[in-house]
Amino acid sequence: MKIGIVGATGEVGRAMIKVLEERGHDFGELEFFSSENSAGTTLKFNSRSVKVKKLTKEAMKEGFDYLLFSAGKEVSKKFAPIAASCGATVIDNSSAFRMNSDVPLVVPEINANVLKGYHGIVANPNCSTIQLVLALNPLHVLYKLKRIIVTTMQAVSGSGRKGINELESEIINDSEPMVYSRKIAYNCIPQIGPFLENGFSEEEMKMVNETRKIMNCDCDVEATTVRVPVIYGHSESVYVEFEKSFNLDGVKRAFKNAPAVKVWKDYPTALEVVGNDFSHVGRIRISHNGKALIFWNVADNIRVGAATNAVKILEYFLK
Repeated sequence: MKIGIVGATGEVGRAMIKVLEERGHDFGELEFFSSENSAGTTLKFNSRSVKVKKLTKEAMKEGFDYLLFSAGKEVSKKFAPIAASCGATVIDNSSAFRMNSDVPLVVPEINANVLKGYHGIVANPNCSTIQLVLALNPLHVLYKLKRIIVTTMQAVSGSGRKGINELESEIINDSEPMVYSRKIAYNCIPQIGPFLENGFSEEEMKMVNETRKIMNCDCDVEATTVRVPVIYGHSESVYVEFEKSFNLDGVKRAFKNAPAVKVWKDYPTALEVVGNDFSHVGRIRISHNGKALIFWNVADNIRVGAATNAVKILEYFLK
C-alpha cells in the first residue's frame, strides 16, 4: 500500500504523522510532500527518516492508494483531481471540495456510511465544524435539531504556523499585524476569512453549510466566529433548540454515550484539551425559558478539527 501526505511540514501535516504513529499505523510506502520551500527536509515516522519531496503533478500520478492533503485550497484544487484521476483516494483538509454535491463531507462518527464503495476525493470538514457536530449529532438523533446559534473563539493555529508566529511576534516585539486585520495579541478579532455579501464571514458560512450537510439536517444555523490569542484549542458557546422535548439528564446521557465526546463536571478550557481527540463539553444548562440547551464546547483544533478526523476517514477505508 502506498500512502502520501501533502503539506507534511505544516501544522496539520505534522499532526497527521503523529496521529498515524499513535494509532499504530505503518505502511510499506509512505511519502511526504511540501512546497519547494520545505522540500528536502527530513521528518520522522515510526523511527525512520522520510525525506520530504517537492509536490509536483507527476508525483500525484505515481500510484498512490491514499493521499492526505493539508496544503490549502489552491493546492488541493490543482493537485487532488490529478491524484484522484489516477486511482488514489484523496482525503482533503481544505475547503476546496466540501460543498461539492458529489464529494462526501465526512465525520466518521456521524456519516461514514456515505463512504461505502466510494473512491475519489473525500472532504475533511472545517475545524470548528467537526467539534460542534460531534457534540450535536447524538442530540440530533434523539431530539431533532431545530436551531443552532454558535459563537466560536478560535486559536491562531487555525491559520497555520504563520498565525502562531504572528501572535508570538506581537507579544515579544510588538510587531504590526500581517496575517490578521488587527493585532491579535491581547485582542479578539470577530472576523475569520473575508466578509461575504450577506455580512457573514467565510468561516461563519462554512459552519452553517457544513453542519447541515454532515448531519443531513435542514435546521437553522447562525454563527459568529472570533479569532482569539490562544495557540491551540477552539472554544465554542452553543445554543440549541430542538423539535422534540428534552431534559438535562437525557442530554448528559447522550453526551456520555457519544463515541468522541467527553463531559466535564464544570468546564474544559483550551489549555486542558490540547493533544487529545475528544470534543469536550461543559457548562451544560437549559435556557431561562426552558426552550433551549446551552453548553460550552472545546477541542484541539489541529487534531480533532483536522488531523485525527482525516486519519479516521483513512481508517474506514483501510478496514
